[in-house]
Amino acid sequence: MMEIDENKAVRIKKLDALRAKGIDVYAQRFIRSHSIADILKDFKEGVKIVTAGRIMANRDQGKVHFMDLMDQTGRMQLFVKGDNIGEDAYDMLKCLDLGDIIGVEGETFTTKTGQNSIRVSKYQVLAKSLQTMPEKWHGLKDVDIRYRQRYVDLIANPEVRDTFIKRSHIVSYVRSFLDAKGFLEVETPMLQPMAGGARGKPFKSKHNALDMDVYLRIAPELYLKRLLVGGLEKVYEINRNFRNEGISTRHNPEFTMLEVYQSYGNFEDMMQITEELISSLVHKLYGSYKIKYQGQDIDFTTPWERRSFAQVVKEHFDINPEDTAQVMLDKVKAKRSGHVKIDKLTRSAIMKIVEDVLDEKATANPVFMLDYFTFLSPLAKAKLDNPAVAQRFEFFIAGMEVGNAYSELNDPQEQHKRLVADLDDDVETGNRVIDEDFVRALEYGMPPAGGLGIGIDRLVMLLTDSASIRDVILFPLMKPEA
Repeated sequence: MMEIDENKAVRIKKLDALRAKGIDVYAQRFIRSHSIADILKDFKEGVKIVTAGRIMANRDQGKVHFMDLMDQTGRMQLFVKGDNIGEDAYDMLKCLDLGDIIGVEGETFTTKTGQNSIRVSKYQVLAKSLQTMPEKWHGLKDVDIRYRQRYVDLIANPEVRDTFIKRSHIVSYVRSFLDAKGFLEVETPMLQPMAGGARGKPFKSKHNALDMDVYLRIAPELYLKRLLVGGLEKVYEINRNFRNEGISTRHNPEFTMLEVYQSYGNFEDMMQITEELISSLVHKLYGSYKIKYQGQDIDFTTPWERRSFAQVVKEHFDINPEDTAQVMLDKVKAKRSGHVKIDKLTRSAIMKIVEDVLDEKATANPVFMLDYFTFLSPLAKAKLDNPAVAQRFEFFIAGMEVGNAYSELNDPQEQHKRLVADLDDDVETGNRVIDEDFVRALEYGMPPAGGLGIGIDRLVMLLTDSASIRDVILFPLMKPEA
């Protein structure tokens, strides 16, 4: 049998005492007239209210009892006196603890010390807390506990609650922005017969009824482009993706992406959408285009800086897109001090090292990195005047890649050729399968289009000044407790 700690045992005794009085300790519906924010906004004395929340402070001063009540919107003081609620109800206050959820009726007033308060005329226990909050409610600091027990983190740290409220507002703004531009929100499968649309190691499972292997999606791209073939011209999806890879401050195995596709457009249209969406979002949240992230000043004023990836790589490493993997490796070793380690000698593996070096040199302000090599972009159109370079950009903020876009390749023969070539260059996933149905869809004709992907978690990190992706995911994946 699980051992009950002393504090929990005391709370259970109080629970039993309440029940012995015939009190429904885990009550039914409770209708509030006001949230705490409603009460405190334009505060007036003498207003009758019904509200509810969690007890965050509990001070017994003999004939008067003071509590702090907290709901999602704020925190305020309760003034409880036996003359107002009755002696039996007042006596039962000793059965209440920090963390208990109660409902109260009363009237607003201001104390002699100027504290806006509620004079309670009636209270009701709505849920008895059997666990004691850590660190005496002064804020939960242990990162491991915060992530494992997010419910405690949200109670103890109001700034954490504010982060996730802001995340919700960010996602809502993204939806309203795209809806206003005529984009249609769609849903594509998370359970797929093959993993495609990006490089990434998938999570594999088995569908028993169909006796087939299935994969959690690593990207929705190929399904969304099928919709362009079908005549849906402007679509987007805010999607959950899964990659069976490492965990870091910027990576979680389960993450949220925005993907946007527009028929008859190209990567330049996606650049315009990106600038307008993010800069207007920043201004909506903060009333300014300038914010701070981890001590860095970031200016989202448009237009954002444009740089050529091909030119930067040429300047730093003398690498050309036509170079062989060995030539690229020799050039990187000549420029990069220390040992350069790769698992498999491919051009993509070398370019991953190059991109990591360039990330270290990135500026804080948003920057579009254009002209990625075509062999790194198997789903993107190549430039007409330089087939070795793709019509693609990635954009970076505070040195962090936040999004990726390109003019979508809609030539089915060229697409098939690229997918075959990409199999041998794929060092990350070991994927040996081509989505032939996607190629077949292209053979029906897909209009020219632009496609855009934005990492929602990373965007929220930037706009909430959060150092880790786990700080903006409610329930990040954790190793089992020892």
